[in-house]
Amino acid sequence: MRLGVLDVGSNTVHLLLLDVYPGSRPEPYASHKMALRLVQYLDEDGDITDAGRDALTDFVIEARDFAVENAAEDFLAFATSAIREAGNGQQVLDHVQSCSGVTLTELAGDQEAAVTFFAVRRWFGWGAGTVLDLDIGGGSFEMALGVNALPAVATSVPLGAGRLTRTFIAGEVATPKEMKAMRKHVRKVLEPAVARVRAAGEPHCTVGTSKTFRSLARICGAAPYAMGPYVARTMHLEDLRLWTRRMEAMSAEERAELPGVSATRAGQILAGAVVAEAAMDAYGVESLQICPWALREGLILRRLDQLNSHSDVRTVDPRHLVGAA
Repeated sequence: MRLGVLDVGSNTVHLLLLDVYPGSRPEPYASHKMALRLVQYLDEDGDITDAGRDALTDFVIEARDFAVENAAEDFLAFATSAIREAGNGQQVLDHVQSCSGVTLTELAGDQEAAVTFFAVRRWFGWGAGTVLDLDIGGGSFEMALGVNALPAVATSVPLGAGRLTRTFIAGEVATPKEMKAMRKHVRKVLEPAVARVRAAGEPHCTVGTSKTFRSLARICGAAPYAMGPYVARTMHLEDLRLWTRRMEAMSAEERAELPGVSATRAGQILAGAVVAEAAMDAYGVESLQICPWALREGLILRRLDQLNSHSDVRTVDPRHLVGAA
């Protein structure tokens, strides 16, 4: 079966098509994405502007048509913090549905954390013991810890790299005053959330997921993505501290020249580094492993488990959506 998964994130809107069957691993067939950066379409009241709503709707229609053209038989579509935290998020979702026929499921922060943890557990297996997963997005930061397939505790805090950049950094190069204020805010927000997670136990394995962690690990010397997903990648706190201080003196254009940093994320990678460093400090973690699977893969794996259980799984054929547009 060909499965389409549409992921509306704070930075990117991404459609991934996969060929799957019960018991299979997620095998990508085709990809279609756009660096929409919905967070840049927020007005002073925290609402998504009409321009942002329309740009998202246009891409969802484009993604739907791409799925149809490539014979997708099942379709999952979900939205994360950019929609969840916008004041008019539900109105935007309603507009997308009425224009495209595609229903975007809004995930809560703790759901994001739990499903991402599920993917991490599948990647590392039971031998990893108690796992702590950290995931930095554009609008939020998710944390989850547990020994089972789903975490014992999962939580989300508004410490996304894009959000912090917009809030604290005004110019091309961060000032010492801006960095001090950002670090103070991050520590304050993290403290109660970390205490709640740590109360559930101590991890045997700490993992970083998301593009932000993958980019930071690459900056700190991890193997490039071109070497494939099965190469072990570890990021050490000592290296992260060094590179965070170096990036403080760089402009976004200069950070874009660093290994693993795209031009679209160069502006917010410094804020992501601040969150990663503060979290590793708070948990007393000197190093963490990078997992290539995250939220999208977790949702795919859950759907595969449904298929494997021989339950009456309702599929949504995108070809049936065309008439609704």
